[in-house]
Amino acid sequence: LTSLNRTDALSNNLANLTTTGFKPELAFARERDHVRAEDGLWAVPSNALLETLGAGAHMAPNRVNHAQGNLSSTDNPLALAIQGDGFFVLRSSADGDTTGIKLTRDGRMTRDSTGRLVNASTGLPVLSVRNRPIVLDPNYAVTIDHDGTIRQAGTEVDRVQVIDIDDKTQLTKEAAGQFGISQRALNRARPATGRIEQGVLEDSAVNPITAMMGVQSAARAVGTNFTMISYQDKMMERAINTFARIG
Repeated sequence: LTSLNRTDALSNNLANLTTTGFKPELAFARERDHVRAEDGLWAVPSNALLETLGAGAHMAPNRVNHAQGNLSSTDNPLALAIQGDGFFVLRSSADGDTTGIKLTRDGRMTRDSTGRLVNASTGLPVLSVRNRPIVLDPNYAVTIDHDGTIRQAGTEVDRVQVIDIDDKTQLTKEAAGQFGISQRALNRARPATGRIEQGVLEDSAVNPITAMMGVQSAARAVGTNFTMISYQDKMMERAINTFARIG
């Protein structure tokens, strides 16, 4: 099961090799405690030798690698990337509920029919430092400074919000390159140290060679385990049939 979990995680990384701002998952396993420790039955007699052998492996929670991906230039003035730490802030609910806040590194932005700056892959509005959607005038070109300040016709329109949290394990990875964030973690968020680059997108942080080798290694581990299970089944079948006849 741990090998299958690792195969799934690494295969998903490989499938997102060209996904903008994608952060790969790292699959972990931990040693399973022996039965007496796992069940807290310390008063029950046990065999010390068997306890030293361990009890196999458990799946541990997957972790996300938040390393910076390469930056690639584009011709789109609404394409944004963060050089360094930080996340763009999106809102998935119109009522201002903080549970609707999503974070992303996917800087593919566009205007919707109402002129709002939205994430192109999800259609969710990008929030300003005032926690409001950003509205752009379609009649003027857009320039965006490194601190997120948006200017049109030489006038400051708004400022893109970029935040970060110290403990990124508090983020929940979701679809479309988004991360969910709890109210507690959101309260501890701070302005990010990264700077915004206009006309640039962050590539997937997946290393293709490492991902391919990882998938192959995990697949071999799965095959080896299935072979061991098959041998065990054959041994049990032979023991039952053989000893049954002797009896």
